[in-house]
Amino acid sequence: MTKTKSLIFAAVSAAALAACGSNGGDSASRDSIRAVGSSTVFPFAKAVSEAFVRSNPEFKSPIIESTGTGGGMKLFCSGVGADTPDMTNASRRMKASEFADCQDNGVTDVIELQVGLDGIAFASAQGGIEMNLTPKQVYEALAASPYGGEQTNQTWSDVDPSLPDQPILVYGPPSTSGTRDALKELVLEAGCETNEDMEALKESDEDRYTQICTEVRSDGAYVDQGEQDNLIVQKIEGNPNAVGVFGYSYLEENADKVQGLNMNGVAPTYQNISSFEYPGARPLYVYVKKAHLDAIPGLKEYLLQWTKMWSKDGDLAKIGLVASPDDVMAANLKAATEFTTLDGAQLK
Repeated sequence: MTKTKSLIFAAVSAAALAACGSNGGDSASRDSIRAVGSSTVFPFAKAVSEAFVRSNPEFKSPIIESTGTGGGMKLFCSGVGADTPDMTNASRRMKASEFADCQDNGVTDVIELQVGLDGIAFASAQGGIEMNLTPKQVYEALAASPYGGEQTNQTWSDVDPSLPDQPILVYGPPSTSGTRDALKELVLEAGCETNEDMEALKESDEDRYTQICTEVRSDGAYVDQGEQDNLIVQKIEGNPNAVGVFGYSYLEENADKVQGLNMNGVAPTYQNISSFEYPGARPLYVYVKKAHLDAIPGLKEYLLQWTKMWSKDGDLAKIGLVASPDDVMAANLKAATEFTTLDGAQLK
């Protein structure tokens, strides 16, 4: 789609959206905010939604769906108008390719907010298996083809004799999840890169390198548990030898049921994530269509509600969100109140 066509598409869709909000037909379904996206950001978005309704009873409660980061991006970037989401939540930053899809489909003005930080936590049941893992060990346990070879590790002790002699069983997020993307980038790829041959392969054949370093085994040792992280908590709670992978907030929320496993000798705690000392620390995002701000009742106020809750002593910290550094928080407060948009140059 050309730039001119994109602008025309956006203008027509925005007009249709405004019309939808002002007369009959679909108005009942679009007089409330609609958000999609990350299962990790979902509980924070729900908490903001509840506070927003209490503070602004004249607006309807937002509709928030847990579709996974990748699925949310597809829905968000499909166009503007009443039949598309106003927002998407993400446990990773928008990709350059997704930004391009947005632009092609008329979503030309996108507001990005980094709402806080989270960590990719490895956990087991309280009283269950205990390990001090490294990215290298996790990679060798979970990779479909470690360093390009056959995956033969059946127990943790096969990976490293210092680890328990228990079968490898890890419940984790699906390929559509931003948590899975972060697992690949922050842990699996970091472990794979400890091998000099893989560093050389990255230079010569990046596609092959990506496949070897990030593809997860599919023989039952890694179990894709869908977009509901609470199901992972339930699975490991019922099996003392199982390991779960999910956002830090779920670890904190279920501290009476599960325990965090150290990575590189560092525990997945609030302080270690906020300092980025913990290897699995990552930012969390919310993306908003600027074209919807004036058409969807309460959307501006909902964004403002995020800013009132994301500080270190805010309500979101009480349910597991780690506050962004002060300078980052200040920049995102500006984006949330002045509605500055992405130009795409900073995306990968």
